Amino acid sequence: MERETGNAGVFGRRAVLRGGAAGSAALLVPGLAGGAAPAQALSGRPSAGWGVQTGDVTSSSGLVWTRADRPARMIVETSATESFRSVRRQLGPVLGPGSDFTGTTPLHGLPAGEQVYYRVLLADPDDPRRTSRPVYGTFRTAPDRRRRGVRFLWSGDIAGQGWGINPDRGGYPVFDEMRRRNPDFFLCSGDTIYADGPVEPSVTLPDGRVWRNVTTEEKSKVAETLDEYRGAFRYNLLAGNLRRFNAQVPSVVQWDDHEVVNNWYPGELLDDDRYTEKSADVLAARSRQAFGEYFPVSSLRTGGDGRMYRVVRYGPLLDVFVLDMRTYRNANSPGRQPSDEQGILGPGQLDWLKRELSRSRAVWKVIAADMPLGLVVPDGAADYEAVAQGDPGAPLGRELQIAELLRHVKHRRITGTVWLTADVHHTSAQHYDPSRAAFKDFAPFWEFVSGPLNAGGFPASELDGTFGPERKFVKAPDRGNVSPLEGGQHYGEVEIDGGSGEMTVRLLEEGGAVLFTKVLRPGRVGQE
Repeated sequence: MERETGNAGVFGRRAVLRGGAAGSAALLVPGLAGGAAPAQALSGRPSAGWGVQTGDVTSSSGLVWTRADRPARMIVETSATESFRSVRRQLGPVLGPGSDFTGTTPLHGLPAGEQVYYRVLLADPDDPRRTSRPVYGTFRTAPDRRRRGVRFLWSGDIAGQGWGINPDRGGYPVFDEMRRRNPDFFLCSGDTIYADGPVEPSVTLPDGRVWRNVTTEEKSKVAETLDEYRGAFRYNLLAGNLRRFNAQVPSVVQWDDHEVVNNWYPGELLDDDRYTEKSADVLAARSRQAFGEYFPVSSLRTGGDGRMYRVVRYGPLLDVFVLDMRTYRNANSPGRQPSDEQGILGPGQLDWLKRELSRSRAVWKVIAADMPLGLVVPDGAADYEAVAQGDPGAPLGRELQIAELLRHVKHRRITGTVWLTADVHHTSAQHYDPSRAAFKDFAPFWEFVSGPLNAGGFPASELDGTFGPERKFVKAPDRGNVSPLEGGQHYGEVEIDGGSGEMTVRLLEEGGAVLFTKVLRPGRVGQE
């Protein structure tokens, strides 16, 4: 039986390769490593050509996503076997224009630690007998006992700096590579799109080679309207590699700045001639709606609490604390203020994080941050974008909030905290130790950085000594905006052994080479 995994369909008028030779359109079918892009033209039955995704999977539940080409009822059938001899059917919502024809269906009562097979069908609301061809997917639920380990990948930064879907590379080949590693889930650490980064038909590299992009109407300018943000999220799904990855690997997704505009903060008024809408708050609200429509995030679905930050509990070995370091931050500044209640998390999120870390009984507590702690990320000539601000002395500005959190972790004797992030477009491993720090009231910990996945590579960031980071490994280009054709694309892998509870962190680059490995033992996470 032929099975669809979201790769069927033909390109419509709004998904074209602009600016090429007359025969360029032919590249759209074989060149995207997964077939043609999703269908736009309506046929006799509904179509789910944009594929399927699952998100925020636990030991007993998961959230399934799809997009229809017209109003349609979403139906999800699950089975314990790939043959689907015995199925359990779950009726989902009617997908319509109010959500850009996207929707999610929650699955409950799933068996822990098992492979689940599912298929999504779309039914005509006026004639339920008229259904789409099924689109298939699979995922593993989290274990409810320690004996089965956990393995997941993380990275971020997709289609940035004008490096979009290149048909000559087959789309986004790194997603095929990551899919073959068959992880339990993928943690996407933000910059899932570059709404502020239009994609041009071609870019000439320093060595004379030409990078070609698939472009769309929405990705030909910065996103401002809701429809343009929706189009920016839809753009990545034109790559068959990503649709296949989504059909096999559940996701835990967070956002950062480029889902809206570079380095944005609440209340900002843009000084950018590309934008007619200058309010970052207005743009962020539109992006947030599209983000919730295009990713299966439990807290953003109907009936959720609407927050980006959340805990995904992945069995007794692992809790993932997904932060939102964008929505509640104060304005970017030199960061030298001696008091700063708002910080980068906001007081409410900080209290939530301290409380949930204290409650967690998982062996490992991964703090999924969309920005690094001790790496200096400038915003212009005098302001700073992340936590660190280049002053190695006592905590100031946003560092005060992080100091409060680290002090809480130490004094509550919370073990097993590891920080994972992306954002800076290189990969590195930092060990933080109070013996090297200006602020000393915390327990040692590790921070691992990965990315980008399909964006420009950038040189290594400077370190800020406030929390005593020491870079144990780094791989970064020596100049800015190095194209994916020149390397510099990275993802990380975390493997937790079910017997010993040891966590092994690997930093990899596209092509599969393992660049760095660190084994952490339970209760001794701060070890060097």
